[in-house]
This record gives sequence, structure tokens and C-alpha cells, in this order.
Amino acid sequence: MKIKILVITLLFAISTSFAQDSNAPAFGKGLFNLVGKDSTFSMKIGFRMQILGIANWEEGNNNDLVDPETRFMIRRSRLKFEGFAYSPKLRYKVELGLSNRDISGASEFTSNAPRYILDAVAKWNFYENFDLWVGQTKLPGNLERVVSSANLQMVDRSLLNSRFNLDRDIGIQLRHQIDVSDNFVIREKFAISQGEGRNITSANLGGYQYTSRLELLPFGTFKGDYQGGDLQREPSPKLMIGATYDFNQDAVKNRSNQGSYMTIDDESGFYSTNISTFFLDAMFKYNGFSFMGEYAHRDAKDPLAKNSDGTLTGDKVQVGSGLNLQTGYLFKKNWEVSGRYTNITLDQDITGKAPENQYTLGLSKYIAGHKLKVQSDISYLSLDAGKDELMFRLQMDIHF
Repeated sequence: MKIKILVITLLFAISTSFAQDSNAPAFGKGLFNLVGKDSTFSMKIGFRMQILGIANWEEGNNNDLVDPETRFMIRRSRLKFEGFAYSPKLRYKVELGLSNRDISGASEFTSNAPRYILDAVAKWNFYENFDLWVGQTKLPGNLERVVSSANLQMVDRSLLNSRFNLDRDIGIQLRHQIDVSDNFVIREKFAISQGEGRNITSANLGGYQYTSRLELLPFGTFKGDYQGGDLQREPSPKLMIGATYDFNQDAVKNRSNQGSYMTIDDESGFYSTNISTFFLDAMFKYNGFSFMGEYAHRDAKDPLAKNSDGTLTGDKVQVGSGLNLQTGYLFKKNWEVSGRYTNITLDQDITGKAPENQYTLGLSKYIAGHKLKVQSDISYLSLDAGKDELMFRLQMDIHF
């Protein structure tokens, strides 16, 4: 109820401001931009939503496709606030999720409250190219996850991301950039976080999570390094190569800081083990052509959860690897054709899950870049053990 009152109040304030101010921001530049009279703070309020329709076909007993399962949903609906406080060197970002897919996950670990808060982080540029981030935000994990869901090349992220991503957590991050030359940049990112995901209010059940990422940009920085598709139509080749290593000490979830808690009959109530995750990824863009590649690997010291007497509980760390290759070409009238191949190979002896291969073909129309677009894709999921699936999706994305 409180969040609904907050949203209504904000929308009323914004509409009142528009009625009084004819100099409203241009489309895609925020709903409301405010700068203090003494220039000691600023705030930009933005809103976006994604309306999604899905049809799924599953292979029948006679290798035919059964009648589709269809559904419509508000995939994402979010409010975003960003600006600076006191000094332009101290920036902040707050992002709230309003759709049921954004806020799902209420549990005893979140004080039985919906997970409204996506980001709540302060960013302090305390010295030259050094930035200190404090709060809850995305960890410097795989490239596809750090790309905003508003800037995706396809309707949604790949299976690799859903199985291996680090998502958000609460903690601190140190970021630094080295300008080796005009055409060569190195970026370093380090994070220490709680290790159990976002909006956790319970005491730390395991250890802490340590994340390090290194990025090389041999042809210099470019605007599209964390955007899907080459909407900038880069006039010269641009490349970013990144590597991330994440170590979650005494993790109590089966996908590092994601997934399900592993419970046991011990006094602590939870099984814990060291989990490490490695990512290697790249983004290349040139003259409307784009390519993104990702490799992920997760391992654990002891992936099989055990009770105090040594018996197995049935919980298993989802160890294994994944590969995601994605490419696309943007035509002159802002139609884009894209393709994606994803392979998920979890350790079958441990997880009991067979390899998965997914092939996706996408078509997008960018009306106002990523701020207003219509996207569709069709995916074929091939399972080594199980029934194959076909999925079609159609989505509209509006970003004020």
C-alpha cells in the first residue's frame, strides 16, 4: 500500500509540473528533470514498461507440437531516479520495480516483504578515475546481465544469463579506468557483497562474496559497449573484452547468490560451500553489425548438500558451464535482424540435468532507439533428455 501511495504522489507531482512548465524533457530524456537553485543537487525521474506476449509449443508423444500455451504480462514496469547530491562527484541511482515479475520473491529473508528495490546506490568519484559505489546494485558480472533490460537486442536475456548470472547484491564496489592511450582503455571493477542477492534483511547466513572484473577496450571507449545492437552505427570497429571471477565464500544458495537456499538439519539450518564463477565475454560493433559472445563456468568445493550425519539432502549446487553467441545487423530504416545460439551444460552426474541447446531468431523495429521499440523472436529449445520446445515472443518497450 505504501508503495502505491508513493507512486500516485510522484505521478501527481510530475503531472502538475508538466502543467506549469512547457519546457518538459524530450521523449526518452526522463519525465521530470530538476536542478536545485544553488546547483547542489539534481534529480531525473524516468519510467519504463515492457508489455509481453508469449506462445509456447511443446513436443507431443508423436513428435508433433501440442496446442500452444499462451500468456500476456507486464514483463517490467519501473520507476528510476538518478542525479547528484551536494556535488556532481557524488551521484546516486534508485530504481523501483512495480510489476509482479520485478517484485517477486518475498520470503522470511526479506522480512516477508516484496522486493520493490532494484537499485539504491551512491557513486562517489573520490579521486581522478576512481569511483566508490555503496549500496545495492548489479555486481560486475557477465556482460549480458549488466546490459540494462531496456537496452537488450532481443526480447529478453539468454539461458546462460538465467542459469549463471550474479544479478544484484548489497555491498561496496571500487571502479577504476586507465587511459593507456587515446585508443586503448582498461577498466577494473572490484566488489565485496553480502552474497545472498538483493533486498535481504536477515543476518548474513554464509560468508561474503568477492567479485573482480577486468575490461579491455583496444580501440577506445564507445557508447554501445553496454547496449544491444549497433544503434550508433560505429564508423570504426569497436571492441570490449571482459573477464570476471566471482568467489562466494560459504554460499548458502544453489546458484551462488541466486537460486534456492540449501537447508539442512544442522543448528545453523543451512548448508554452505565455496562457490566460484568465471565469465569471459566480448562485445564487437561496426557499421550496424554487432556481436556478443559469453562463456560462463561455475564450480563448488562440495556441490552436494549434506545433513549433519552425512546424508544427502537433495539440494545441489548448479555447477557446469554455458556458452552464448549473439549477433545482429541494423538496416538503414532501423529494422534489425538478430540471431542467438545458447548451450547450457551442467554437470549431469551432480545436477541430473541434461544439456540444453537453444536457437533464437529475432526481429526488432527501433522507433526511437531503445526508448521506443517493438521486438519479436522465435526460439527452438533442444533438450538431450526431454521434450523439445518452440517459443514465440512479441514485446513493446516504452522508456520515458
